[in-house]
Amino acid sequence: MVRLVGVDLPANKNVQVALTYIFGIGSSLSQEIIAKTSIDPHQKVKDLTEADIVAIREALKGYLVEGDLRRETTISVKRLMETGTYRGSRHRKGLPARGQRTRTNARTKRGKRRTVGLGKGKVEEKKE
Repeated sequence: MVRLVGVDLPANKNVQVALTYIFGIGSSLSQEIIAKTSIDPHQKVKDLTEADIVAIREALKGYLVEGDLRRETTISVKRLMETGTYRGSRHRKGLPARGQRTRTNARTKRGKRRTVGLGKGKVEEKKE
């Protein structure tokens, strides 16, 4: 099992796919790292040599990944909330901050649907 920047990479995946398990590395950045290190992208992680692993580690030093990237994003969000910006207030409320609609969608941000009304507080008419 290969461990890079605190993440265990899955042994049976291709190197190109396995690198995307690291927070901050997507498919394009994964391809870029593989091109720099001249590793076969279709090679399985379990077949990597120690020299390949060291080369990937060296290539990752130039990028902001995992804990450092998470820390930086949380600091940025806190800064937005402290300065009182519109985006910061949306973060504080747990709503979408980039202009998405909330009337429909945004369900994961807004929570489970709650039905309004349904006879609560209504005065029933008496039959004569």
